[in-house]
Amino acid sequence: MFARRARGLLDFTFALLCVWCAYHHTPAGALLRRMGAWAFNTRTTARPLLAYYDGVSGTSVPTPGALPPSMLTRVPTSAEALAWGTHSALKGLEPKAREPALALAREAGIAPETLLDPAKGLAATRRLLDSLARDFPSEEARLTAVFAGRVPARFAMERVDAEGGAPTLERLAKQLPPGFDGSSVGAAQALALSTALMLGWPVSETAMVTSPFGYRVHPTLRTRRMHTGVDLSVRTGTTVSAVAAGVVRRASEDSVNGRVLVLDHGRGVTTAYCHNSELLVKAGTRVEKGQAIALSGNTGRSTGPHLHYQLELAARPVDPFGFRTALRVADGATEL
Repeated sequence: MFARRARGLLDFTFALLCVWCAYHHTPAGALLRRMGAWAFNTRTTARPLLAYYDGVSGTSVPTPGALPPSMLTRVPTSAEALAWGTHSALKGLEPKAREPALALAREAGIAPETLLDPAKGLAATRRLLDSLARDFPSEEARLTAVFAGRVPARFAMERVDAEGGAPTLERLAKQLPPGFDGSSVGAAQALALSTALMLGWPVSETAMVTSPFGYRVHPTLRTRRMHTGVDLSVRTGTTVSAVAAGVVRRASEDSVNGRVLVLDHGRGVTTAYCHNSELLVKAGTRVEKGQAIALSGNTGRSTGPHLHYQLELAARPVDPFGFRTALRVADGATEL
């Protein structure tokens, strides 16, 4: 079909393409890029290595707004968390992508501009979601309606119902009419944000934070690097608990993270627990919120006993303290 010379050129082109894909989209490639950045003292766009083990797409998630004072003193309800996540996602969208939500607000007698208002947005968004509850019973269907519109969401829900099974956001997105494919992005962002707001904490909430999320001078490499989680000071052997129900996607050991667990909580939310002395669950295991999953330690690249806790939304590390509500002592008697 092709001359030998042309075939050779095609083979060479495909080989280069494979190398490029491996360099930019695999853990080994990310490691090489990070090593190169370290060697030449430059920045790198490589994803965190843990992000390759969570099975989540790379969809960006908007930075959530500040939590209202009422949520800082108590654990929010699922309805409040969903409203906050939806409000935050709407603020991060382009004006055109907000149009279905604004149209639904008008139908419900809600001033559209209040959905984006810093002070009134949370209450207005909850009213909007409550107005959709009768026609769209599940959270996923309700969010599909907010970001795609009532008619496309009803169409998708009827198709999913006809097939049988749960109306998950992924299944609903596949059944949306042509032209509404991008609507599921906002819904996925809202669902991830609201799910993260309901997470627990892996150790005692009184544990001291020895290194927060953000850029820092690495304690052993002595270079300025992004710290993709929070370090919590706990003694070796302290019980580490799952912050929410999920599936163990990774249970292994390496020279950097030590004994590490990665949990997939669904809805684009994953958490990682590093430097443990012992892992109590295996890959593929289903765990429940509060279940003991590991014993903390000092394994891997560590300067002392602690737990590195990492939260990722859509494979992007975020500050876990951006989602902390109602910090309490262990017996629940005192709220901070």
